[in-house]
Amino acid sequence: VLMPHLYSEVRKLAYIYHCERHIMIILNHSTIERKIKRLAYQVLEQNYEAERIFLLGINSKGMRFAELIHEELNNLSDKELVLGNIVLSPANPVNHPIKCTVQAKTMANEHVIIFDDVANTGRTLFYACRPLFDAIPKKLETGVLVDRRHKNFPIQVDYVGLSLATTIANPITVIFQGIESSPPLN
Repeated sequence: VLMPHLYSEVRKLAYIYHCERHIMIILNHSTIERKIKRLAYQVLEQNYEAERIFLLGINSKGMRFAELIHEELNNLSDKELVLGNIVLSPANPVNHPIKCTVQAKTMANEHVIIFDDVANTGRTLFYACRPLFDAIPKKLETGVLVDRRHKNFPIQVDYVGLSLATTIANPITVIFQGIESSPPLN
């Protein structure tokens, strides 16, 4: 839970680290903007031969992160960019449908990047790949604003804003303007 006086400090974007009962702002708005610009350059460098790149955001926060990367890529390049959303239940991805706003067949033999705000165990990113099982992309990559390095699933994060070594017990929250904050997940 964020204390009301911190909301004035949290502008467009913020990465919040909860340590015991203390809240620390690790990445502020301007730092995150610089990281998004750096990540956009990395996406272009790693996908220079692609004519089209699909950017898929997971749920609302991953989608917002994908939108910010999309905006920056549009400023840097004339490549065709396709923005889409993957909706799934992070707590129970097996028993709930996983939906993608982009049809799988349109991503066949294309460059696809799946974005989320935070990678903890890798489960959400792992299950977000499920809609692509009906197509074989030429290249599939992942990107997150914060990678916590607690992977239990075979997921490698290709684009990382901040790699953070914490214990899994320390929850974190990413706040995007206009997206309601949910309680932090461990």
